[in-house]
Amino acid sequence: MSKPFRLPAEATAAQIRAQLDAMKQAQLKEGPPSLAVRRDRIDRAIDLLRSNKDALVDAINADYSCRGKQQTLLADILASIEGLRFNREHLEAWMAQPATAEPFPGVKARVEYQPLGVVGIISPWNFPVVLAFGPLGGAFAAGNRAILKPSELTPQTSELLAELIARYFDSDELTTVLGGAQTGAAFSAQPFDHLVFTGSTQVAHHVMRAASDNLVPVTLELGGKSPVLVGNDADLALAAQRVLTVKTFNAGQICLSPDYVLVPAERADAFVQHAKAAVSQMYPTMRENPDYTAMINVRGFERQLALVEDAREKGADVVKLGPASEDLSDPAVRKMAPTIIRNANDTMRVMQEEIFGPVLPVVTYETLDEALAYINARPRPLALYHFANDALEQHEVASRTTSGALVVNDAMTHVFFDSLPFGGVGASGMGHYHGEYGYRTFSHAKPVVVQSTGGESNLLMRAPYLAATETVVNGMIDA
Repeated sequence: MSKPFRLPAEATAAQIRAQLDAMKQAQLKEGPPSLAVRRDRIDRAIDLLRSNKDALVDAINADYSCRGKQQTLLADILASIEGLRFNREHLEAWMAQPATAEPFPGVKARVEYQPLGVVGIISPWNFPVVLAFGPLGGAFAAGNRAILKPSELTPQTSELLAELIARYFDSDELTTVLGGAQTGAAFSAQPFDHLVFTGSTQVAHHVMRAASDNLVPVTLELGGKSPVLVGNDADLALAAQRVLTVKTFNAGQICLSPDYVLVPAERADAFVQHAKAAVSQMYPTMRENPDYTAMINVRGFERQLALVEDAREKGADVVKLGPASEDLSDPAVRKMAPTIIRNANDTMRVMQEEIFGPVLPVVTYETLDEALAYINARPRPLALYHFANDALEQHEVASRTTSGALVVNDAMTHVFFDSLPFGGVGASGMGHYHGEYGYRTFSHAKPVVVQSTGGESNLLMRAPYLAATETVVNGMIDA
């Protein structure tokens, strides 16, 4: 490796562009990387994470002020390594040229999956490692280089990532850009060969608009309001336990977190009671409990309080699931108790905005048709979680709704399966990565055709057009 190099903090657009141009030139000079080179880059990414897991856990914990160690090890470190390992294991098969049918006698054709070049990755604060190394693993597998722009809201983690990346990678393979919103805007406007953004739908509008000036293709991993649909025959205790497991994981600061629950009217009270029991079992205390994660900052904490107060003022029944003996109102602690909003309606902010915290509205319904109409009247979600045992109902929900993913009798499980595509649809995003889907996203599928010696397919286009040629064409039409 060459001497470690890093762009300065708050790099200018010109500095980012110079680095991007240098990486593009290196890609052109060296050509598509071999299987061995791609595996080496993946291996170094795995080594970076494995060898520095404790430092990364500490940095994320410091940025949050309290972030459960087990949550970071599972969702950021292990999930990243598992995804990278999956890519490494299957890469040789993905790189094999797929067989294609002979398009015309004697003509040979194949598809070559070619690296796009340099991929820009804008990663968020809520899972600052896995949402950087997830798309990076796909970019490396496809033979690309990359520039990472991590979030300014986790400054210690972002600084550590920049330091480690400079230590493990040459700057023309992978580097980082650190900075705030202005730097992010400059980054989005660069002529990358592909741009990945994970974050809010609101910011995605600006990112996509900036990318469009250079016709840069984008993968947008957003969020929205992922519903939970509880059926009439669902096991309520199981549903509540699994929904609240994810809703309290990282204090609900997850793009895939259940955002509201649709439950049959006559089962709503029972669901709430099961939810109370589930939270009490997982978190008998919260204020000093290292397993219960704080909100990322005071602004995020106060926003959750404001969402609850807005709902209360508009007629909601607010049910706090945290320990009654603990005062969690201190913004210095920033721990928001899991809170259920009963009698939620569309005038409330909790039903208009992505919550991104441990607040969970409960909406009742009478019939399955009513519940499906409610879901379909809203922007398409990143995920839909359906709790039911009836096979016909499962089929109805699957066929009559559109979401980034559908999970039956659980929440968020799909994100840990690297053999499945991860991505949204409509307002919840566009494009996919994870496993082979990431490899394809970050590759150009280039058709290569080798004409036969006689050039028979070419002859059909060549004047003068003879009656015999027309007979051949008509015969092919009528075949």
